[in-house]
Amino acid sequence: MMVESRARNYELVGQSARLRNVLRLASKLGRGHWPVLLLGETGTGKELVARTIHRSGPGGPFVTIDCSSMVGPLMESELFGHVKGAFTGAHANKIGLIEQANGGTAFFDEIGELPLDLQAKLLRVLQEKEFRPVGSLQVRKSSFRIIAATNRDLAKEVEAGRFRQDLYYRLNVVTLRLSPLRERKEDLPALIRHFLEMYGNGHTMSGELLELMMSYDWPGNVRELENCIQHMVAVNSGPVLHIQDAPSQLLHFHERRRNPAAMQAAAAAAAPDRNGDEAEDSFVTPVLPLAEMERRAIINALRYTKGDRVMAAHLLGIGRTTLYRKLKEYGIRD
Repeated sequence: MMVESRARNYELVGQSARLRNVLRLASKLGRGHWPVLLLGETGTGKELVARTIHRSGPGGPFVTIDCSSMVGPLMESELFGHVKGAFTGAHANKIGLIEQANGGTAFFDEIGELPLDLQAKLLRVLQEKEFRPVGSLQVRKSSFRIIAATNRDLAKEVEAGRFRQDLYYRLNVVTLRLSPLRERKEDLPALIRHFLEMYGNGHTMSGELLELMMSYDWPGNVRELENCIQHMVAVNSGPVLHIQDAPSQLLHFHERRRNPAAMQAAAAAAAPDRNGDEAEDSFVTPVLPLAEMERRAIINALRYTKGDRVMAAHLLGIGRTTLYRKLKEYGIRD
């Protein structure tokens, strides 16, 4: 799997047959100018593969266009730029991402999120090599190699009317599918060593923890693995990482493996008593309100960290001030 180092250099880590095949194809594709469609789950490294393809080519700029992060009426301006006075707040001319990619590679990440109207405009750029900034009557030129990535099934999106068929065929010239980490676990030891060198300070890993990590399926793929090692290094000051240093999802997996009967019993105990409840309430929903789910997540994090609010905020992925506000909002006390 490709990973990015602290110096923002890219390298391939692992020796699985699937990885070697990705490297071979990426090098071959870089020598051409064909559109490439990268398919794979979130966290499999689609952008890093796109960068490898780009580096194997003639060069030029590499511009990442995250279609999932661009929302609202300013999306067209982000892509195609705008001229001064095109809309309220347009105080100066702006060069869009499409123009920035001229002579290089435009990487459209999560292209399935692109709205239909912008799909049509992108198709014109790919066909005619020209576009117009928002508010401008002047046509501009931009020629680039397109690499698109998605975790969706675009063929089904076309059938559902959410993705243009003509754009799909334009993109789907060469398809490269990236395997999830659970299907190439032989790369795990090398990846673990790499991330320990990247984030650790001479840290090593106990054999029991390594065995647990080799058994886990990593639904978040390499990104989840990287975050896991960052977490363990952050909470462990000693040189050896142990199972108790692992984040919650690994600890829950460990408990399920160690005592599956107890986990099933706990789940049954937590389930509502249908016989007793139905007399009082004829409708019981398994869906909790979002506020209640958030409240329980905060309580569980504080229990896990034994009341350490700083660490709880880190585990929840929120700032300390946000956590303090939520504690007050939900009336949670230590």
